[in-house]
Formats: sequence, C-alpha cells, structure tokens
Amino acid sequence: MTNQIKKPIHLLFVLGVGGALLSSSILAGATLLLAITGFAISYRKALYQAGWDKPKELRLLHFAFWFFVLVSAYSWALEGFSYEGGKTLGTHARFILFWPLIIAFSYARLGANTVFAGAGLMAASILGLFGSALIANHGSLDLLLSSRFGGGINPISFGNIALLSSFLTLTGGLFFYRSKRFPIALLFIAMGAGAAAIAMLSQTRSDLIALPFLLLLLVPLLSRNLRIVSLVAIPVVLMTAIATNERMSQSFEGFLQNDTLDSGITIRMEVWGLAWHMFAENPWTGVGLGGYTREIEASVASGESSAVLIDCCTGHAHNDLLNVAATSGIPGILGWTFLIFLPLAIFARHLFSTHVATAHLAASGSMISVGYLLFGLTEATFNRTLFLTFYLLSVAGIAAALLNELSASYVRQRTKTVSATIITMNEEDHIADCLKSARLVADEIIVLDSGSTDRTVEIAKQYADIVEVTDWPGFGVQKQRALEKATGDWVLSLDADERITPELGREINHRLAAPDADAYKLPWAVTIYGTRLDFGRSGRAPLRLFRREGVRFSDALVHERILIPEGRKTRTLRGRLTHYTHRDFGHSLEKSAKYAWLGSLEKHRKGKKTRTMIYPTLRGLMTFVQVYFIRFGFLDGAVGYLTAVTYAQVTFNKYAGLWTLSPKRENHPSVEERK
Repeated sequence: MTNQIKKPIHLLFVLGVGGALLSSSILAGATLLLAITGFAISYRKALYQAGWDKPKELRLLHFAFWFFVLVSAYSWALEGFSYEGGKTLGTHARFILFWPLIIAFSYARLGANTVFAGAGLMAASILGLFGSALIANHGSLDLLLSSRFGGGINPISFGNIALLSSFLTLTGGLFFYRSKRFPIALLFIAMGAGAAAIAMLSQTRSDLIALPFLLLLLVPLLSRNLRIVSLVAIPVVLMTAIATNERMSQSFEGFLQNDTLDSGITIRMEVWGLAWHMFAENPWTGVGLGGYTREIEASVASGESSAVLIDCCTGHAHNDLLNVAATSGIPGILGWTFLIFLPLAIFARHLFSTHVATAHLAASGSMISVGYLLFGLTEATFNRTLFLTFYLLSVAGIAAALLNELSASYVRQRTKTVSATIITMNEEDHIADCLKSARLVADEIIVLDSGSTDRTVEIAKQYADIVEVTDWPGFGVQKQRALEKATGDWVLSLDADERITPELGREINHRLAAPDADAYKLPWAVTIYGTRLDFGRSGRAPLRLFRREGVRFSDALVHERILIPEGRKTRTLRGRLTHYTHRDFGHSLEKSAKYAWLGSLEKHRKGKKTRTMIYPTLRGLMTFVQVYFIRFGFLDGAVGYLTAVTYAQVTFNKYAGLWTLSPKRENHPSVEERK
C-alpha cells in the first residue's frame, strides 16, 4: 500500500515540473493532486506514525509561504475586499498548499533522482516546443529567430522559467556524472545546454541579468581545476549571450546614439516611480491589492502618466519588491523578503556539502531563489499564476528532497575515540536517559557529581565508565575537572538535561569518520511543557563537541565557555540536541532565579557595573525581542511566548542583581543595621 502511494507522488512531481511550459494546467493540476494527497496523509497521521520528526527548516519555509498569503489577505481586507484584489489574493492563496506538498514529498521520500528527472523532462519539453515551432515554420530557422520565441506563451514567462529549468537540468547532469552514471549525465548536460540556448531566444533581458549568477552557482559543483576554467568561461558565455540578444543590442545602440532608453525600460521606470509614490504615501498599509490598479487608472485619467500604462501596467508594477511595497506596504516587503531569502539561506548553507546529492539539490534550490530574485527586478513574478505555482512546487520538492537526502547521508562510522563528560547534582530524573543517549557516540563516559542526595550517583554507575563525587567549585571549574579525566581524541560535553537524538548521533559518527572541523556546535531543541521548541531559545547552538588537545573551560561560575585554541575551525551540525530545561514551571522559576543571581555574581567578579535600573529594563526588553521575534520564537506558539518572557525576566534579574552589588549599595547599611 505504501509504494502504491509513493510512486504516484514521484510521478506527479515529475509531470508537474516537466509539463509546466507545455501547459500551466498540467503544473496546476499536478500541484493540486499532490496537495490533496498530502492532506490525506496528514489526516491519517501516516508520516508521524512512521517516526517523522518535523525539520525546523521546513517549518520556517512554511511560515514564509503562509506569511505572504496572510499579508495579501490583510491588504485585501483593508481596501474593502475589492474584486481586483480578490483575484490577486486568489493567485497568492496557492501558497497555502506548501505544507501538504511537504507532507506528500516527505512521506514518499522524494530524492535527487526524482527532482532532476522533473528538470530533465522540462528541458526535453523545451526542445520539443522549439522543434514543433521549427516544423510549423517549414524548417526555416531564420524565420523563427527573427521574432521572440515564447513556446506559445508570454516570452518573458517562457524565457525565465526555461532558463531556470535548463540550469536545473545541467545541475542534474553534474549530479549523474558525480554518481558515475555517465550516459544519462551527458544526455542531461546536452539537454540543459540546448534548453538554455532556446531560453535566450526569448530575448528576455532579465535572463541576461540572472545568467552569470546561475553560472556561479554551478561552480561549487565542479572539480578544483574546472572551477578555475569556469572563471574564464563565465564572462565569455555572458558576453556571447549579450552579443546575440537583439533587444539588448538595440537598447545599447539607442542609448549610445540618442542618449535615450528603450521604450520598455522607460515605461517600467515610470511605473516604478508611481509604485514608489504609492508606498511613500502609505508605508504601513500600501494601497491594497486592487488599489494599485485604481491608482494607475486615476493617474492616466488625470494626464499625469502615459496612456500606454493602461495596456501594460495596470495589473502589477513589473517589479516584485516595488509591487508588494505599493500594495501591502512594509508588511508586504517583509513577506517578499521571507519568501525569497529564507529558502535561499536554507539551500545555500549546503552548497559545499561533501554529500553529492545534498550539494546538487542545494545548488538547485539556490538557483530557484536567486532566479526569482533577479527575474523580479523587471516582473511581478508572484502575481503571475505560472511563476507562482512553479515556485511553490519546485521549492517544496527540492526542500523536501534535500532534507530526505541529508537524513540518509549519515552512513560512515567514526574513526575517532570520544569521551563524554557530564557534571551532576540531584539529576536522578535525567541522568539515565542522558547517559544512554551519550553512548550512541561515546567510547568513554565520565560523570562528576557534586554531592547529590538522591539516586543520581547510583544510576550513573550503571551506565558510566567513571563516576566520582566532588565538591562544587562552580560550573567552569567542575567541567574542567571532568575534561582532565577524558582520554578520547574528542570530547562531548553534555549537561544532564540534554539528549543526543538518534539522527544527531548518526551525524556525529559520520562527521568523526573524517572530521572537517576541530569543534562542532550542536543546535538546541529545547523541550518544555510537552512541546519541542524549534525557534526562540532553540535558535542557539552551543559548542559541545571538540578535539580534546589544547582545549579548556573558563572558570566562570555560570555560563562557562569552552576555550578553543586560536586558528581552529568550528562548524555547526544540523542534528538537534534535545534540552529538557526544567521539570515544571516551579522548577523553571527556581532555576531562573539561581542562574540570574550567579550571573550577577560573575559579572560583579569581573568588575562589571550598572548604575541605573534603566539598563536592566532595556536588556530584558532586548532579550524578549531577540528570542520572540528575531529568532522566530512566535512560531512555537504559547510556549514560545512563555519562554521569551521567562528569559527576558532572567536577563532583567541578572542586571538588577548586578545593580544591587554596586559598591554604593553594597556598603550602605540598612535601617535595621544602623539600629
């Protein structure tokens, strides 16, 4: 039954992407069927029952797509639910299908082979469209080249999406080549090059803007020698493309001879100016989704703008950023920024991955985001159904495939010995699970206890290799003591309330087969009140794993630091370090108060001061803003809000405590003392 569902999902993705330029209905229909499948899988909870752990990267992308739709709905409501605005909102609303698509692709374990099969089919369709047009013109290539080729649709839409698909196909060719599937690799490279040449026949100037950036994204996938060659080849390819683009040549010639811009550019500059004026007049709300059209029509009617704008520019401002700024104001700008740059940041992080499939998918995803960023300089791509649906399906497919491939890539076994060190004090509720998880990656486990009065030591002896009871000199000194007892090549420093997840364990073992750094940060997944936090406080990635030689801990009373010798490389792993920060809210208050006061004492010991209560107040507010907004803590719901408030309170208490320790208050006797 499972394969009966998975295979159609792969097929629908390939057909949806591959048939996008043949008919927008193929793309839309495949996307809708995939989303319905995702809804069905989600309703049955089949993916979660299979043990799927929602990646935070996908949750972040989900937010980006939903936020864009919410801003559009907000703009439509503010303008009074106009008909024109409703049509635009209907286009944008397709983005709400992102999560069901992710569910479907994750359940089907979509991978690099399927993604590049879709790109290859799209390149083949482009070649087929060109061949059909050539036959229709009785084999006359000159007649075909004398006009802009659009494959039966708008030449701009065709040129942009055809160029992207050609580069995705080239990337697929490099992937198959690196996978030693040479015949299919050569076929894909040939199809990709042919599709790129046909895309240029659309005479779309934004293709020329995007071309060098797309070429640069291929560079990380090449061997070192080919990278050097590419630095020469890229300018040559770009100059050739410019020289053979008749519209660009005419634009240059007209500007040089008459000092005038091309009419298309002139019109765009006029409409961009109008869009900017709309934004400047309404920076927080914009003029509404339908308000842009009304403003353009009013400007033309009054004679302030060219009449030609009625024919070309009433639907959108021919620039993504200016269009959302004019219609939705600052929220629109923010929504567009999330939609472009959050996927780009997630994909670009893996561009230099040593795992072949991951690196090539990362390059493909980056190409989509960069392409839409640059195409959006002269078009409102997210107001065109074809552009928008292609972005939705391709980003969802590549993102799911990237994370599926990453999860499957941790296959090597470590060659380095690892010592896990844990310090404890009354941790009987946590210590067993902590030590069991540490054993996933550790050859040696060392526990230093500070005089627990519960069963911590007894339990630790069942799992650890070394268990010792000592005094309590502070966090930094105690962790240094544990480090000095370690004998492994590498050290994993854990707190008793932390756990190594199975996937993180596989990633650590994989990395330590051939380490590419001297130390690794392990991203936190704070878990409290039955909820795992993916953002907010979980935005941190503490240093926990390091090569032992030359490393020591600072002697801080609290919030100790691992001091790595200068010149050593540190990287951040993807897997999550589960952190059970407290048992209940009462424990949270107790622990927060303790850490805040220790923080006050530590800063006082270092000679820090705060002269007024304004500073603790501002620092508390800054912590809340950082945890709740900048680190997207609001995506963790009510628990995310509570966590942000708690950490803000800790920060306030720490600096308020420092204020009480200043010499003036410290040495001034109280009323009781004077009596």
